[in-house]
Amino acid sequence: MRKKAKKNKNHNVNQKSFYFEDYLETNKKNKFNQSKKLSQDRIYLLFFLFFSLVLIFSIKIIHISLNKIEIYNQELNTQNYVTLRRDIVDRNGDLISRNIKSYHAAVNPRLVDNKENFLIKLRLNFPELSIQTIEKKLNKGKYFYIKKRINQKEKEKLWRLGEKGVIFEPFQSRIYTHSHLFSHVVGQVDYDNYGISGIEKYFDKELKNRNLADEPLKLTLDTNIQHLISQELDHSLKTFRASGGAALLLNVNNGEILSLVSLPNFDINARADLRDKNYINKITKGVYELGSIFKTFTIALALENDIVKPSTIIENIPRSVKCSKYVISDIKEFPKNLSVEDILIRSSNVGTLLLARKIGEEKFKKFINDARLLDSPDLQIEEVGNPIIFDWNKCKLETVSFGHGITTTPLQAVSVYAALSNGGKIIKPNLIKKENYQTYGRLISQETSININKILRKVVSKDQGTANLADIHGYNVGGKTGTSQNYRFEDKNLNTFISIFPSDKPKYALLVMLENPQVAKDLIYNYRGIKIKGTRNEAGWNAVYVAGKIIKKIGPILAIKSNDFNYHYVAEKTNK
Repeated sequence: MRKKAKKNKNHNVNQKSFYFEDYLETNKKNKFNQSKKLSQDRIYLLFFLFFSLVLIFSIKIIHISLNKIEIYNQELNTQNYVTLRRDIVDRNGDLISRNIKSYHAAVNPRLVDNKENFLIKLRLNFPELSIQTIEKKLNKGKYFYIKKRINQKEKEKLWRLGEKGVIFEPFQSRIYTHSHLFSHVVGQVDYDNYGISGIEKYFDKELKNRNLADEPLKLTLDTNIQHLISQELDHSLKTFRASGGAALLLNVNNGEILSLVSLPNFDINARADLRDKNYINKITKGVYELGSIFKTFTIALALENDIVKPSTIIENIPRSVKCSKYVISDIKEFPKNLSVEDILIRSSNVGTLLLARKIGEEKFKKFINDARLLDSPDLQIEEVGNPIIFDWNKCKLETVSFGHGITTTPLQAVSVYAALSNGGKIIKPNLIKKENYQTYGRLISQETSININKILRKVVSKDQGTANLADIHGYNVGGKTGTSQNYRFEDKNLNTFISIFPSDKPKYALLVMLENPQVAKDLIYNYRGIKIKGTRNEAGWNAVYVAGKIIKKIGPILAIKSNDFNYHYVAEKTNK
């Protein structure tokens, strides 16, 4: 038994343990698993790094893409855009002036990799630039501008060069949608967005008011009417070879200015420094002797003071009158006996002079002061003229009665005609659209105003009148001509016509003025169906002709907002 036991014991010593063998296998397996797990971790890490790089590049690409969209997408580009100045619009809400985002083009030489290549591309795309100057600035290595106030096309061309050294500096630029059309009224701003002329200067503080940023400044001007009048007046300068011209359309009842044109005009977007006096605002700043349009004032005064009636006959009117050392006469020969209204219809200097003597100097002085003819115009722009003050010496009453020896601005003259035709109220001319209008009192009575309107109508409608070419069918036009010496150029004429329409219920006054017009030898006038050729250089043959063409064009637009013209047209057609 003992031997068997011993044998078994020896057998157990040489035999491998089951548990030892399992441990080795397990250990090998664990090592393999650990190695496998480590490899997987490395793969995951590499994948994460790769994914992160892809994500970063994707975000960068998206960011660059969005930046490109911002350059060309106006909607996105203006989301956070706050304008420094309010818009200016016309009476119908049409845009006249607005601030937009613009750019200066600059260069950072440190960011330009290949300067020679950059200069070649600039030379090819912008031949107007001085490449030598740009090369010198590049070599200095300092930040500089290659072009200021670039437009959108120039910006796109520069962007396509692909040069990271080109920098676009944003700023706010004031643009004027009609360039030349409102140059003498709207005015301009400087590069820092401060108003320097016209409406822009007068309302500079209001236009920069951030609290009113969404509320445009509305003018009384009408873009369509301004365009038509400017177009017709510009054509007339060529027809009559005039050196300049002006036109003004005024509502006689509330003083609203619907159109103010002065030619030559200029592009206010160009911001040129103009020193030529011919570019002044002739309506508000020009000071002139306007001639025979003053005769209407004399007739109105004589009627207002009950000195005469329109039908009163002034007998034995001489051909000429001696006043001190001067001799005053009529250009044409008139009948010796003329009614008061015929004196105005035929435009007699001597007849008007005789009435002025009946009125007297004191009453005439008072009328001129009440009418503010010698004051600077009270308007919402600073470009206004100062009529020359004169002494009431010998013959001043006589010469002033027919418009010589006294100066005023066309705006002041039209304002007086507005008062004479609207029932006598002196109204303040206005460029800003508003409900209330301002008056300065009464100049003449309602009765005198009615009589003056009737006479002005006859100046146009009667064969003896001086303004027959303005007798446009359906508009019942009245008015008075004035042919005088240009105050600034003594050897040149100034021809003027102020019309009122419709004359039986006045609503508008239109002034047309031509500086130094010439006889249009090739122009054939159509006078009431008769073809005639003009041979005289007088207001009745040029300023009146132009006014008639203007009224014919703007009448239908004005009639849209008024039944007056339709009524007159139907009435005249029915009577026929």
